[in-house]
Amino acid sequence: MNIENALIKEIYRINNHLPVRRPTLAQLLGQKEPFVRLRDGSSHSFRRSELEKIRALIDPGDEEKLLIPIVLEIVSDFRGYFRVRGRAAVKVIDKLIDSYDPLDEPQERLYPRYLLPKVRRELPTTTTYAFISE
Repeated sequence: MNIENALIKEIYRINNHLPVRRPTLAQLLGQKEPFVRLRDGSSHSFRRSELEKIRALIDPGDEEKLLIPIVLEIVSDFRGYFRVRGRAAVKVIDKLIDSYDPLDEPQERLYPRYLLPKVRRELPTTTTYAFISE
């Protein structure tokens, strides 16, 4: 096995906690006990209070677009930063850290890594890490 294949295999292993598929916020709000299946075969439950908090942070209609959990990407090329993708997901994180600008709603954004504890403290069940090598 070459080094690149070994690295890909290791990254897949450390991302085993990610969901098989990410449902929308609307789908989760429609479930009595919202949860997802993870790659390792286990399940992960979401706190309804967090789902409602997120709903309050996004525009009406974005419940159908926002995938949960919000993935906080730890990317090898962005030392000291993490990335969030998706306009609605970026809006949620921007509002959580008090940096939302309605004139600037990008599809993805880099955030300083020191903000990770704040984001995870506010949304522990509705955010997750993904380790990415680019």
